[in-house]
Amino acid sequence: MTSDAPWLSDAQQRAWRGWLALGSRLPAALHRQLQAESGLSLQDFEVLVHLSEAAGSRARVLDLARALEWERSRLSHHVTRMERRGLVAREECSEDGRGAFVVLVDAGRAALEAAAPTHAHWVKEVVFGGLSAEDVAALERITGTILSRI
Repeated sequence: MTSDAPWLSDAQQRAWRGWLALGSRLPAALHRQLQAESGLSLQDFEVLVHLSEAAGSRARVLDLARALEWERSRLSHHVTRMERRGLVAREECSEDGRGAFVVLVDAGRAALEAAAPTHAHWVKEVVFGGLSAEDVAALERITGTILSRI
């Protein structure tokens, strides 16, 4: 589907513009849904999900930043805000004394468990509700192919 022409074809242009619109509108809608239903931001939810899936519900700051594909300073500022709200805590790393862990605390786990069912229902309805099983398989294949090229 590639050519030597520098410009996108009409079909590629439509697909690309749709992708860009989806890339900005879907996260904004997810954020609004989470905020309205649970008081969590989409970024809070992402951090809480990663911590809930990590061994011991904790992750080193650098590892968490890499997993989220955030700059370390962005994560540090966000974790500070989440700490103030009692969702996570920081613990010093006893192995080397330089790093720190971000730890999911009980209130953060409770917030995640309260938000997750409604969030999953919303994603299922909005993202997958109009797609056939073949569409979902194609979406998975397409996103996997693109992500593997980045």
